[in-house]
Amino acid sequence: QLQVSESGGGSVQAGGTLRLSCAVSGSTDCPKIDMAWYRQGQGDDQEFVSIYKDDGVVKYAASVKGRFTISRDNAERTMRLQMNNLKPEDTAIYFCKVLAYGNSACTMKDYWGQGTQVTVSS
Repeated sequence: QLQVSESGGGSVQAGGTLRLSCAVSGSTDCPKIDMAWYRQGQGDDQEFVSIYKDDGVVKYAASVKGRFTISRDNAERTMRLQMNNLKPEDTAIYFCKVLAYGNSACTMKDYWGQGTQVTVSS
């Protein structure tokens, strides 16, 4: 089983920056791990933000592209989201999701953190 935890949220003014971190602990028998960020604003559905796949492919939601940068350190089993030029509409709880998968011998499974609050004031 893997355990996922986020940190780094907080309150900033519009135009400010924050850096979120996601740490993974525990073990899995799956050879591949994708790591992603999702967010959910109050009253909103959960929204994809960014993903760093096991093969190195990186993707961003259109709403954050050019402002957010995802990075990953496999040795430390961490992932970060650098958020620049934050806007009030970025206000949400940000969740780290880890997908373990890779072959027929492992049980593909999603693992989620508890989330970290990001609040951007105008």
